[in-house]
Amino acid sequence: MKILLLGSGAREHALAKALARSAQQPEIFCFATTYNPGLMELAAGYHVGDPCSRQEVLQMAQKWRTTMALIGPEAPLESGVADYLANHQIPTIGPTKALAQIETSKAFARNLLKKYKIPGSPEYRVFTGLDGAQDYLKYLGNNNFVIKANGLAGGKGVKVAGDHLHSLTDAYQYCVELDKKGQSFLIEEKLLGQEFSLLCFTDGYSTLPMPLVQDHKRAFVGNKGPNTGGMGSYTAANHRLPFLSNDDIRAALQINELTIQALMEEVGERYQGVIYGGFMATKDGIRLIEFNARFGDPEALNLLAILESDFLELCQSIIIGKLKPALVKFAPLATVCKYAVPEGYPDQPAKNQVIDLSAVKRPEQLYIAGLHKMDNKLFTTASRAAAVVGKAKSIPQAEKMAEEEINRIKGRLFHREDIGKNDLIQACIRQMQALRQIKTTTAAGEPL
Repeated sequence: MKILLLGSGAREHALAKALARSAQQPEIFCFATTYNPGLMELAAGYHVGDPCSRQEVLQMAQKWRTTMALIGPEAPLESGVADYLANHQIPTIGPTKALAQIETSKAFARNLLKKYKIPGSPEYRVFTGLDGAQDYLKYLGNNNFVIKANGLAGGKGVKVAGDHLHSLTDAYQYCVELDKKGQSFLIEEKLLGQEFSLLCFTDGYSTLPMPLVQDHKRAFVGNKGPNTGGMGSYTAANHRLPFLSNDDIRAALQINELTIQALMEEVGERYQGVIYGGFMATKDGIRLIEFNARFGDPEALNLLAILESDFLELCQSIIIGKLKPALVKFAPLATVCKYAVPEGYPDQPAKNQVIDLSAVKRPEQLYIAGLHKMDNKLFTTASRAAAVVGKAKSIPQAEKMAEEEINRIKGRLFHREDIGKNDLIQACIRQMQALRQIKTTTAAGEPL
């Protein structure tokens, strides 16, 4: 087997490692945007170019005689690379351009759920200009709204009242900024609760869940600071999350399943790949934040680290429409992923700084992201630098392993020490208990 892998981040490094473990011993060929040293070690062929250029991707796929493709990032999906490869007899893990609208257009996703009466959406409106935006912000009320760029924005197109927007004036100004860029946008009701990710494999017939993950997008300890592409994430050994109920998990899975069926009915094409729902557990149940049409980053690092199945066999079953539960098995282990990022990230990252990985003791748990190699030295880019994943029988053990390993990466870097720590997880549990234990009192002040 010769596999074409699109992308060049830590997610793709994790995908390549998972493919390399296959009993079929495939050859992996990378079409990337940068020279990722980790990927280059695993690749039989490596090309740097534009992964959104359908013709360039096809040219390299045919040159390498690849028999299957796996798309990591979202931009090539929006460009229709999966369609183009499939039309030239190269089946692909990753949805077509039309199906990928579930991620590439937040308006499409919200309107699809509304049309097919799928639960989980907050109150929202889509705007193609500024008309009515101020009135809708006032209607939702101060500190009760979220503004989202409709199209892809690298995880940085969302601004939340109270966190990024501190007044109605701030909010309207952000609407003006988006409008000047020609970007349509959504204004949504703000959700309060705990975020989590539920990723599923799907061949369009079966939709099979992976372990639940909680990602941490804020740059600094205590969930402070600007949003990032993700500073780290964790999973539990029982594949659940401690602040979710059985009903929460069933509701999230149902939303994923119903959405896949509605999406295929709407578009008239079969979905093959990964569907990833970003959810919020609230006092009123599960609400959908957004969908992604591929593996998340960092979630992929946690999940693929404990995947016991043959990943290539799993991908082949998706392509032929024969996905079965027996093909999706994960080890009963907890994982904690932590990202090392350049000083100043995400707003003013220190670029071209030397990074030293020589002290890392568990290279199998190291995933290289935004580093480039020159004169046998590694240098930072503007992106996240590298990630480590600790895996063990419990979250505290996995966190300790990840923390020890990430401190062995030397350079002008920082990371979130609190990800996977008990204090942070207990704070999540306490918040959900407080949100859901709404007490009604009598006139005498006694609980009913």
